[in-house]
Amino acid sequence: MYKIITPVVTVFDKHEKPDYEANKKVIDFLIEGGVDGILVLGSTGEFTGLSKKEKSDFFRFYAEYTNGRVELYAGTGSTNFEETVELSNEIYSMGYAAPMVIGPYYYGLDQEKLFIFYDTLAKCVKGDLYIYNFPARTGHSIAPKTVKKLLEANQNIVGLKDSVAEPNHTNLICLEAGAHPFLAYSGFDDQFLYNISSGGNGCIGGLSNIVPEIWSDLVRAANEKDFDRSMKLSYLIHQLMPLYDMDSNFSLLFKKLMIQRGVDISPKAIFPFDQLEEEIYKNAGKLMDHVIDEYKKLTDH
Repeated sequence: MYKIITPVVTVFDKHEKPDYEANKKVIDFLIEGGVDGILVLGSTGEFTGLSKKEKSDFFRFYAEYTNGRVELYAGTGSTNFEETVELSNEIYSMGYAAPMVIGPYYYGLDQEKLFIFYDTLAKCVKGDLYIYNFPARTGHSIAPKTVKKLLEANQNIVGLKDSVAEPNHTNLICLEAGAHPFLAYSGFDDQFLYNISSGGNGCIGGLSNIVPEIWSDLVRAANEKDFDRSMKLSYLIHQLMPLYDMDSNFSLLFKKLMIQRGVDISPKAIFPFDQLEEEIYKNAGKLMDHVIDEYKKLTDH
């Protein structure tokens, strides 16, 4: 079964701390929109300014409020390895499917060090583990053969989010994974059809924060092998891709667009990404409204 997992935005109060009541509204919006899973505190979730305790408390809040209504994944990656291990081990008992761990950022890593990092992590955690590959943020990309080597050494490495500009990278990972039980998700929304045709399992795409109903409809069509509807819905997702490039950090824009959709939250983003030109927001809103109108026409037919 293919899936759409939402790398969810985090709603903050004026002190840049999670606003729990507002985040409940986001959760309900996504679940009502039909997403299959939620990745908490991924890149879209602006996790970098939170302390270990704040992350832990937020993970627990998510688990308790969702209460089994949707699959949960936890972004536990940190520049501190011990913190990554401790947070990863905490979330299993909360009911999360697995931690999704980005590679160490800031310092350069070659493939040998990436192998050592994930191999050591896999042997330190008490459950399943997902690799999160995002070279635009870390400065390195895990090679398909490194993934194969990790799978051969660790049965609990069960999947990967691949946020790469070149989708063939995910295809090569799927080929290297071979007979290993392994789930590969694209990290960019417009790679969904390429992903599943390569043997992948769907997408962990940020646009599902804004239009979860379009995304869940696309996944449903793909699972039902409705080729015509899958193509039409994928085209709508492709039309929304410019939203990612309208500002240097899209989280603020996405939250403002969710407000436009009726989700009663604050658009507050972490400093220094808490400013947005009004013209950018207006253009983004027009694009979103156009796509939603096109979706309604498709659904009415």
